[in-house]
Amino acid sequence: MRSLLMLSTVVLAPSLAVAQAKKEIVPIPIAKIERKEPIAYEKDIEPIFYKKCITCHSGNVKEGRYDISTYEGAVKGGRRGAAVVPGKAEASNIIKLGTKSEKPFMPPRGEEPLTSEELGLIKLWIDQGAKAPTTSGPRKLQYIVSVPPANVHPVRALAVSPDKAAVAAGRGNQIHVYDAGSGAYIRSFYAPGLKTPDGKDVKAAHLSIVESMAWSPDGKYLVSGSFQEIAIWDAHTGMLRHKIGGFAHAVVAMTFSLDSKLLAVAGGEPTVEGEIKVYEVPSWKQIVDIKNGHSDTVYGICFSPDNKMIATGSADKFVKVWEIPSGKFVKAFEGHTHHVLDVGWAADGKLLASAGGDNTVKVWNFEKGEQERTINAHGKQVTRLLFIGKKNEFLTCGGDNQVKAFNTAGGTIRNFPGGTDFIYAVGTSPDGAVVAAGGQDGIVRVYNGNNGTLLKSLLPPDAQPKEKSPEKK
Repeated sequence: MRSLLMLSTVVLAPSLAVAQAKKEIVPIPIAKIERKEPIAYEKDIEPIFYKKCITCHSGNVKEGRYDISTYEGAVKGGRRGAAVVPGKAEASNIIKLGTKSEKPFMPPRGEEPLTSEELGLIKLWIDQGAKAPTTSGPRKLQYIVSVPPANVHPVRALAVSPDKAAVAAGRGNQIHVYDAGSGAYIRSFYAPGLKTPDGKDVKAAHLSIVESMAWSPDGKYLVSGSFQEIAIWDAHTGMLRHKIGGFAHAVVAMTFSLDSKLLAVAGGEPTVEGEIKVYEVPSWKQIVDIKNGHSDTVYGICFSPDNKMIATGSADKFVKVWEIPSGKFVKAFEGHTHHVLDVGWAADGKLLASAGGDNTVKVWNFEKGEQERTINAHGKQVTRLLFIGKKNEFLTCGGDNQVKAFNTAGGTIRNFPGGTDFIYAVGTSPDGAVVAAGGQDGIVRVYNGNNGTLLKSLLPPDAQPKEKSPEKK
C-alpha cells in the first residue's frame, strides 16, 4: 500500500495545526487478545489480510512489491524488507505500519484501517512464531469481495476498438469509454443491481478492480474481467449482456480469437492452480476448461493466428500451448527466471513472444520449441505484451513507466513518452495507428502509433477539463 499522507493547504493557527498533526499520527492501539489455543494463520490471520490488504497486494502488480496473497509472501515482505519477524511483533513492519506508528501508514488514508482487535490477533500470531498454515495442500479460501477505496483507481486494463474510434479504460472498478480522436468522454458501463455484501448500492462495472479487458474483433462486444467474474457488454450501448461467475480468483487476462467466435480467459488462485477457460461467442457456452495446466496464476493468454491453439504464460515461469477445443497440451517453453506476465503470437504463426517479471521479452520458435532470443526490454517487470496486427512487431509496457515497440528480431522501433508511474496495460488498433496505455496514475495516454507522438491524456470523467462557456459581453 502506498502512503497517501498529504499536507493540508489550509492555513491554521499554530496551536490548532499542532493539535491536528498530533491527531493524524496517533497510533492505533493494539488490543490484548486472550486465547488458550494458538493463533491459526488460515483461520485468524489470512481472512484479515484478504479483507484489508488483498486489493493492493496481489495479482500481477503488487504495491511496494509486497504479495500478501500467500503465507510466504505475507511474511517475506516487499521493498521495505521482511514484513514479519517471527517472535518479534514490535520489530515487524506489518505492525509498525499497520498501527500507523511509522510511515508509510498501512492502509493509506481513505482505506479502512486495521482495527485494534485485528492488530491484536496479528501481534499474537507473530509473537507465537508466525506459524505457517497447519493444513497441507491447497486450501479453499472464502473471499469477501469489497469495493476498492475511492483513491485506488489504477488503469489495470484497456482496449482500443477495432475501428480505432474509441478507447475503453478499466479504472478501479469503473469502465470509461472515450473518443480516440478528440479524447472526449463518451460513457461509463454500469452493472445493474450491483451491491456490496452488506446490501449497499454500487454504481460501477464490477465490485472489485477491473483486471482485464478485450474488444471483439468484429466490434460487437467489450468483455471485462474482475474478481471471480467476467462481464460481457454491448460495446456500442454499454448495456450488460451477460455475466459469468464462479472463477477461482481474479480474471487477469482475456483475448478473442481473430474471427470473434471464441473468448479465452485466464487467472487462477496464486500458488494453487492456473485457470484457463474458453467460451463460444455469442452463446457464452464454456467449451474448454484446462485443469492443472499451470501450477500458479495464468497472467497471459492468446490465440494462434488460425484460432486452433492458445498459448498461456504463468507465474510458474512457463509458456505453454494447447489445442482448441480439445484442450490437449502441445508443448512448453521454459527460460524465464520470474513470472511470465503475458504472451503473444505473431501473425505468421512461426513466433511467440512472452513478457516476464525478469524484465525481459523472450522470442520463441514455435515449430522448434526453442528460444530464438532474449530482449532486455524494460528496467522493471514487463507487465503486458501485444502484437500489432499482421506485423512482426509488438508493444510492451512495464514497471519502469515505459511503453515501447519492438520487432521480433529484437530491435526497438520506438518509445512512447509521458509515463509517470507503473504502467499496467497497453492496447492498439489492428493497424497499429492508435496506441493507448494506462497505469498506476489513473491516466490513459493515447498515441499516434506510427511515430509515438502523445496525442491525448484521458482523465477520469469527473477530472476531465470542462469546456469554457462563451463570456457574455
